[in-house]
Amino acid sequence: MRGMSTFVVHRNGRAATSEDLAPLAFAGYAHFTAMQVRGRRIRALDLHLARLRNASVEMFGTALPDEAVAAYLRAALKEGPEDVSLVATVYSPEFSTADAEPQVLVRTGPATDGPAGTLSLATFEYERVLPEIKHAGEVAKTYYPKQAAKRGFDDAAFVDRHGRLTEASIWNLAFWDGDAVVWPEAPVLGGITMGILRRQLERLGVAQRAQVLTVEDLPALRGAVVMNSWTPGVAVSRIDGVELGTPESFVELLHRAYEAEPLVAP
Repeated sequence: MRGMSTFVVHRNGRAATSEDLAPLAFAGYAHFTAMQVRGRRIRALDLHLARLRNASVEMFGTALPDEAVAAYLRAALKEGPEDVSLVATVYSPEFSTADAEPQVLVRTGPATDGPAGTLSLATFEYERVLPEIKHAGEVAKTYYPKQAAKRGFDDAAFVDRHGRLTEASIWNLAFWDGDAVVWPEAPVLGGITMGILRRQLERLGVAQRAQVLTVEDLPALRGAVVMNSWTPGVAVSRIDGVELGTPESFVELLHRAYEAEPLVAP
């Protein structure tokens, strides 16, 4: 629709003002969820709402009703085109008050399908604080990819103090052993796309399992991908010095499973 801006910023269902946003310029105590919206509809809305609800209870001691959050998403989506990227951020207006009612910022921007082609990953030892929460203000997801680029890689993957592969900079990791999808068993953020794939792969009858994986285990595997709200799978060509040769059929399987998840209106 002509005249509609791709960029929309709402606070609690209304256009955000500079007064709303100024106190947040130097604040980092917040959590969020990110998604691709198509036709003003969202895949796995239930998973997004559960993520925000659970993180709010953990960080603020209380959570807004799912219906209120969905209404804020709806209000923002009415203001822009049908296809957008959307980030919903939940924060407390009273930093020192643990049980203050959370506020919701919704920001939209241009839709994206993520990078094309394959990615190479360099590993770094790093462990996220509260790994199960998608919280704001993490410098690592920018710092380590820059360090990886200096080493000739496209992005960064993380291992914990025990050498277990966990996740990548802004991505979940998934591996293929030729018969089953293998998820790293370690403290990680359970991504929404990861959640979609796990339930849709189960419906498709595709074998999957969680397993502790180290870089030393990689030569025995057949491939790897990264995934996030942009895409259900981008092939990984190598991790450190291990060439993976990820088959296109694995990437296609994940995209097919993702597409099986219905788009729903908030």
